[in-house]
Amino acid sequence: MNGKAIGVFDSGVGGLTVAGEIIKQLPNENIIYFGDTARFPYGSRSTDELKGFVFEIVEFLQEKGVKFIVIACNSASAAALEVTQKHFSVPMIGVVEPGARAAVQATRNRRIGVIGTPATISSSAYVEAVHTYDSQAEVYQQICLDLADYVERGETRGEKVKKVIKNYLAPIIAAQADTLILGCTHYPLLSATIKEVTGSGIRLISSAEEAAKEVKEILESKGYLREGNSPPVYQFISSGDEDKFLKLGSQFLGHPIDKVERVSLDRKG
Repeated sequence: MNGKAIGVFDSGVGGLTVAGEIIKQLPNENIIYFGDTARFPYGSRSTDELKGFVFEIVEFLQEKGVKFIVIACNSASAAALEVTQKHFSVPMIGVVEPGARAAVQATRNRRIGVIGTPATISSSAYVEAVHTYDSQAEVYQQICLDLADYVERGETRGEKVKKVIKNYLAPIIAAQADTLILGCTHYPLLSATIKEVTGSGIRLISSAEEAAKEVKEILESKGYLREGNSPPVYQFISSGDEDKFLKLGSQFLGHPIDKVERVSLDRKG
């Protein structure tokens, strides 16, 4: 069990921010990453579609023999984590609950903002998760229709992106939230621009970083950590364009990616 890989998947390359954090915190672990780039984005998909996609990818990763799975997509986590955990034996987490817990711990005035895709925000998964830890906290949600697309195109800085972010964050800033959950794994790459808009008064919570912390805690508690001195193996798989994955992947991961394997899944989106 210990030598098996951690499986991580997302609708595209955004989940590589989670994989990168896992590499930082668990540098000895093997990782298999699947980016469903052929069906990106997930944020506008229906709940039933997302459940179907998640089941299919989990089955694929389970066939690869992974010991643990991270659903590194907020939309997919919100739509399908609970039902997927009940259906499959392989242990897994999403990215919503770790981010919500960290936000409750971080806030001083109990006013928490959340930005995310339509699927994530409409599910109210973050509201429910925050209220699990603090039922009196106020949560201000904001749908960001196109921020993930900007990141996928490599547009993370500049006045154009800053203006878009400023418009999205205006209601959250007006509500005097002191903590902001980046409710999409693409958004950490926008952190510098988001901080330019919010200033130092709002603390940013990365669901990617918090999810990696939880992976480490769970594997340590179960005794599943990989042992030995051989270097870890990282495998990157895409359902779509390998060249696009290679172009952006290293930036998201924080490490060079030399090879991407293309695998077409049976279910079409």
